[in-house]
Amino acid sequence: MSEEIRFASICGMLGYGYPPESLQRAMQSEPHFLGVDAGSTDPGPYYLGSGTGFVKPMQTRRDLVPALRAATAAGVPLIIGSAGGAGAAPHLDETLAMVREIARTERLHFRMASIAADIPAQTVLQALREGRIVQDGPAGELTEQAARDCTRIVAQMGTGPMISALADGADVVVAGRACDTAIFAALPIMRGYDPALALHAAKIAECGTLCARPGGANDALMVTLRKDHFIVEPANPAKACYPDSVAAHSLYEQPDPNCFYEPEGKVDLAACDFQPVGERAVRMSGTRLEPTPPTIKLEGAAMRGYRAISVAGVRDPAVIEHIDEIEAGVRRAVTANLTGTLCCSDYSLRMLRYGLDAVTGKPIGTLPDEIGVIIEAIAPTQELADTVVSLARSTALHQAFEGRKTTAGNFAMPFSPSDLQGGAVYEFAVYHLMRTEDADALFPMTCEEV
Repeated sequence: MSEEIRFASICGMLGYGYPPESLQRAMQSEPHFLGVDAGSTDPGPYYLGSGTGFVKPMQTRRDLVPALRAATAAGVPLIIGSAGGAGAAPHLDETLAMVREIARTERLHFRMASIAADIPAQTVLQALREGRIVQDGPAGELTEQAARDCTRIVAQMGTGPMISALADGADVVVAGRACDTAIFAALPIMRGYDPALALHAAKIAECGTLCARPGGANDALMVTLRKDHFIVEPANPAKACYPDSVAAHSLYEQPDPNCFYEPEGKVDLAACDFQPVGERAVRMSGTRLEPTPPTIKLEGAAMRGYRAISVAGVRDPAVIEHIDEIEAGVRRAVTANLTGTLCCSDYSLRMLRYGLDAVTGKPIGTLPDEIGVIIEAIAPTQELADTVVSLARSTALHQAFEGRKTTAGNFAMPFSPSDLQGGAVYEFAVYHLMRTEDADALFPMTCEEV
């Protein structure tokens, strides 16, 4: 094991962008590899279910070209995790095709490993029957029907599959759905560095310079990992890391401030020490790793119908005061209009009142001067969803309420046409942990010369 291993996170999300100068400065530190996360469940289940990416191809290509150039020129690996956003087969294939196209255009040559993360429904069903599915947070108990309903199921791979790809000589690793930490911890663990520090460093690195000030995921972060500590520093001289900003990011997306969990175990932060190094860097030590029963996180999306929405604004104080009464009247009218066509149980209708209670579900103390209303309908087909939202919108415009002096104009419509098709609607039907003794075997790898 060498004295240290250096790496760079080019940005917090492939496609979010980064200054080219930051990557150039990061390369001056002679990193041993480059890494970048390319996915998240933050945008919801639609992208997994539909097989589409939430970052546009033009953005992804813009970020990939200089990263591939830099890694190839320096002779160091480039590791990409959760390819295409959700990391399922369509996302992985699209990213691989883009990498090949860039290689042809830029005349680059490298060995590329792709790692699939799709999990057959039958594998999940077998684990469920064997009692190996564990509830994760508010997901609820998994049923066989929920697993069958999914259009796609993926699992978050840990460091093992990426270590296998690197050990096989991959210059570029493009992985399907992956733990963010696996991208940056795989090579250090492979080379013998403390897994606890490697995972903690990876946790900080996966969001680029979100751990710095000024904050933001759209810039490069440099990491130096040694035997008993690691140091993080933004590549951009206009940014700096501070003990409190880095400590805060150690808690990012975690319910417990003292630890976070990865397939490799529980990463214990209780004894961590954060110290400034110069004016722009922070040194961290004291992280511990506790083994836990081996599990992987499953994510599965099922289609639940089609969406249509109508957006409106309300300024009349009387309408705002009686909005509950108006909504109740709209619901009654829509139900009556659809009698014989669609049962109430076959569709959903919501009126989200922004400025009043749409975010918290609880009314504010004093009524605002104006609110925004989104009328949303979800039904088995797009035509039915369009019909429901059309009925609700037209009724809401004219719905009577106590003390009303006008005959129309409850809502102001900013668009024409006022009704917008939202397309297919997906929800996470599988969001659970699966116990397995050989998680790495679930993620097949393919290598090719590009």
